Amino acid sequence: MEEKLMSKKKPIFPITEKLSKYLTKYNRYTKIPVFYDDLLRFSGSIVVYNKHDEDTLWVRCYYPDHERTEIDNSLKRVYTILHSDGSDDAFQFLNVDAIDYCTFGNSKPFRIKVRNVLNDNFTYFYVKKADASRIYGLELEHILSPHRINFLLYKDTLIEAHIAGIPGDVFIEEQLESCSEYTKNLIAKEFVKFNERCTIRLLGDMRSYNYVIIPTHDFDHVDYQIRAIDFDQQCYEGNLKV
Repeated sequence: MEEKLMSKKKPIFPITEKLSKYLTKYNRYTKIPVFYDDLLRFSGSIVVYNKHDEDTLWVRCYYPDHERTEIDNSLKRVYTILHSDGSDDAFQFLNVDAIDYCTFGNSKPFRIKVRNVLNDNFTYFYVKKADASRIYGLELEHILSPHRINFLLYKDTLIEAHIAGIPGDVFIEEQLESCSEYTKNLIAKEFVKFNERCTIRLLGDMRSYNYVIIPTHDFDHVDYQIRAIDFDQQCYEGNLKV
């Protein structure tokens, strides 16, 4: 099927006073120690490749030694604010493994990889320029979908928790063909429900790399969920078929 194209590039919408008050009321507006512009001060970068040696359109950033310690501590604090009580008690057990910058898309986000050195588990979060359109999308996803969304805002910086899953384009290319007909029917039904939720929320631009497939193994079968991961086309793109 021919992929529909966006009609035009989406601008960044400012945070209004009313939206700011709403976010403050529901504890989304929180003071954080690092801004998006701080992370732009990297001194060098290298291309990040996937397991097939293909360019991912992300670059790994490096910072001067005299700035890296401060940046790492600030990102650790953001991580604890996002996922726990915001204290620095766990700093000694956390390590910032990577700071990646995306050169593709509207938001040009930073992806932060934080690892727990005790058990080697890691997770990601994103640092982005604040955009009212994306914030409406995140908040409506939290309210109207069966999934919870974790994000923070401070001035012109948005912190967004990572949504784990297999990118839709990767799943379609590498795994869908090997699924049984029964499994494909289950995925199709889930996709219909996902599409209906997107329509109700006026969430456009759900191309295959803007959602993830989440398989859950349960006894003798695998359940699949589909979740949106890109929210900045909220209420903007007029073409429903995108």
